[in-house]
Amino acid sequence: MNLTRRRSLRSAAAVLVLAAAAGCSSGDGRPAAAVPEPAGAATALCQALDDRLPQHVAGLERDDPRPESELTAGWGSPAIILRCGVPRPEAMDDPDAEGVEADGIGWLLEQEHDGSFRFTTTLRRAYVEVALPAEHAPRGLAPLSDLAPAIGEAIPEGIAD
Repeated sequence: MNLTRRRSLRSAAAVLVLAAAAGCSSGDGRPAAAVPEPAGAATALCQALDDRLPQHVAGLERDDPRPESELTAGWGSPAIILRCGVPRPEAMDDPDAEGVEADGIGWLLEQEHDGSFRFTTTLRRAYVEVALPAEHAPRGLAPLSDLAPAIGEAIPEGIAD
């Protein structure tokens, strides 16, 4: 391989790394969120949840991430991101995994290395994930409490497929 081709490949790799890092927000300032691809009835349940989600969570106004989808929602900046229809987290197999309950909804709690938290519903027919940035951690369970009524109405108790 010649030197010019190596530089081109390195440049392309650098662009990909930068693009991946920039994936946290879109060109219009709105955050980006990967859209889940649930199977079976979970899609319909998640669409029903989207219709019930509140305009405000923990005092933050709703500002949905890109790409637009009925399976994702967001509030504030940095955004609290909800994704419905996510796969079952591996951490649910860990007998030492931490859980919390907020207004009748059970959640698996996972703390990330950057101080953020990820919560995933338990014992519901679809898994709902809420990513809470470190900046919002002092709000405690308030975001989950604000989301609990909508989740309780739209996502029945049970085991997700």
